[in-house]
Amino acid sequence: MVVRPSSAMAEALALVAPGKPLREGLERILQAKRGALVVIGDDPKVLGICTGGFLLDAEFSPQRLAELAKMDGAIILSADAGRIARANVHLMPSPTIPTTETGTRHRTAERVARSLEVPVISVSQAMGVVTVYRGADRHALVPAGRLHERVSQALQTLERFRHRFDVAVAALSALEVEDTVTVRGVAAVLQPAELVRRIAEEIEASLLELGAEGRLFRLQLDELTEGVEEVRRLVVRDYLQEKRTEAASAAGMDGHEQVGGGRRPEGPREARRRAGRGAGQDDGRGSVGGPPGTPEASLAKLERLGLDELLDPRAVAEALGLELDHGDLDASLEPRGYRLLHRLPRFPEPIADRIVEHFAGLQRIMRASVEELEEVGGVGQARAKTVKDGLARLVEANILGRYS
Repeated sequence: MVVRPSSAMAEALALVAPGKPLREGLERILQAKRGALVVIGDDPKVLGICTGGFLLDAEFSPQRLAELAKMDGAIILSADAGRIARANVHLMPSPTIPTTETGTRHRTAERVARSLEVPVISVSQAMGVVTVYRGADRHALVPAGRLHERVSQALQTLERFRHRFDVAVAALSALEVEDTVTVRGVAAVLQPAELVRRIAEEIEASLLELGAEGRLFRLQLDELTEGVEEVRRLVVRDYLQEKRTEAASAAGMDGHEQVGGGRRPEGPREARRRAGRGAGQDDGRGSVGGPPGTPEASLAKLERLGLDELLDPRAVAEALGLELDHGDLDASLEPRGYRLLHRLPRFPEPIADRIVEHFAGLQRIMRASVEELEEVGGVGQARAKTVKDGLARLVEANILGRYS
């Protein structure tokens, strides 16, 4: 699993992105096979651990940084890395600050970063590696050429999984219209959707380091990930299995419902409301999680699955709370209808949610008359016709797509 840099580290990486003057100066130091210790920040706390050296207060340039690196001491830059404040400085951070590094320069860099919360850069003369420290985080810079190659390969992989996702979504739409959805069909959408999310996170981490040079890659990334998170969230809302409660049983549930979101006998309004309850709004990422049985919790559980688990449809079903008899992946499911209703043009999400809550199942929504749709709060005659005509067009498109 790729861990994205913290916001503080991301700001530090932006200062040393390819094309930035500071990055050029660091590369000059590497080419000269020298080492360096650079602190970005010249506030009183930083100056309080400095001793010796020279006060410069000169405008920054890559050439000056490379020349000053010939001296043994640290180089102090302004907070925006626009000026060189001091050079040949001896840093004296507290020796009690923990560090995992072994070299003197790297140990000093980590201790300063941990104690003062400023970016510190260490250039290793022996290994030819530039390491950025910020707080407790450390990040070794990757050469720009290697980053370009890594991102290009990741985008190619992302494109393949996006194609798989699109095919699976189209197939799921057809199954939903025909009322033949199975656990396998739902897993076929959530698996590539989660892989797309994970690959996109890897690319995002590399783009942070590429800075302005990654703008074309970012355009490709945005295009390939457009709409995936929204569909992923709505699919989870459609098929999340909520735990039965005693109140639901007392309301008339007979215990013979099928696995999945909403196939239930017609009953009291409370029973229908239960199909949509707990499927509240979230930010589409699922990283924060939520109370058990909510879409947020299911999305978070999907994110925590290992790669081998994610490729197993049964693990995906478990994240949705589905209880399979003998692991039957062909068990029938009925969607609640969130995703297909959200495909209707200019249709407010709260209204779609009320319709799902009222009818508790896509097939019942599709069979409802205009008059029955108008009974839902906030759905007037115009919107009722929009729902009826929109779903009819989806059915027609499915038929044409199947036989074309």
